[in-house]
Amino acid sequence: MDLIEVMHCNNLLDIAETFRDKNVCLDYLASKRWNGSVYCVFCGCNNVYTLKGKYRRYKCGDCRKQFSAIKGTIFENSPIHLQKWFMAIFLITTHKKGISSVQLASSLGVTQKTAWFMAQRIRYALKVKSFDKKLDGVIQCDETFVGGKNKNRHAHKKVANSQGRSFKDKTPVLGMLHTGGHLRLIVMPDTASASIQPAIKEHIAEGSIIVSDEWLGYNGLDKKYFHIVMDHQQKEFVRGAFHTNSIEGFWGLFKRGIIGVYHYLSRKHLQRYCDEFSFRYNNRSIPNSYKFESCLNSVNCRLTYKELINKNQPAIQ
Repeated sequence: MDLIEVMHCNNLLDIAETFRDKNVCLDYLASKRWNGSVYCVFCGCNNVYTLKGKYRRYKCGDCRKQFSAIKGTIFENSPIHLQKWFMAIFLITTHKKGISSVQLASSLGVTQKTAWFMAQRIRYALKVKSFDKKLDGVIQCDETFVGGKNKNRHAHKKVANSQGRSFKDKTPVLGMLHTGGHLRLIVMPDTASASIQPAIKEHIAEGSIIVSDEWLGYNGLDKKYFHIVMDHQQKEFVRGAFHTNSIEGFWGLFKRGIIGVYHYLSRKHLQRYCDEFSFRYNNRSIPNSYKFESCLNSVNCRLTYKELINKNQPAIQ
């Protein structure tokens, strides 16, 4: 598959026509994964030869095991045609506010359950590109809460004493936005200092400039960072070149995506949706074909259905 040809795939029809059969998809994945030098996914040796058959498969000359380009990827053991997988990746990475599993199912001609599983696997892959290194420089930090408003609930569903930061019925999300436009979203157990500051330490390099509001959870950051506080209660929103307007503006896009597209997101799976929004925001200025390409660079990971729906698994952090 010619890379230049893929770079011209800027709409869904281009994707469908370019990746018209399984072997074209397999060859493209192989070129992305091995760059012309196939190695065994089991033992790592390069004593590999191509098998004859309808679809492109390989066999290791050392361990004698067979494999294809989808082994160890989000596509492994999926009965869905790779063309539909590629179309799903294109739709998810290019829709500004996301695409629901119902709409994705309609677009691909699969069931809603299948579309939901495909989308969750794709979101799992997107995280790889969103968390590859620490942020540094000037970082805006802010938090929001995901969950419906108590006043809009039916009487028997209202949550007592749930106002402001008493978020029994909501899930906090911490946002960290680099001045250059790179965003990171982390689902938090709460907004206490003991939760917020370890997350900041994990994702922001020491010595960076952090701009936040006056929330107590940020107190003490000045020990390892240059901490600039915007006192919103005193109507302070900008101090020279520093502000939190960009991250607060993103929350508007994030909330409209949740309300208008997904409607409801469970705490358990919320982090994957955050990874999806982060990926699109971080790649918002590049052509659609590059967004598609960027996602395919990260598909060498696995998420099984059993792992996805495991009821004993805690919410993803």
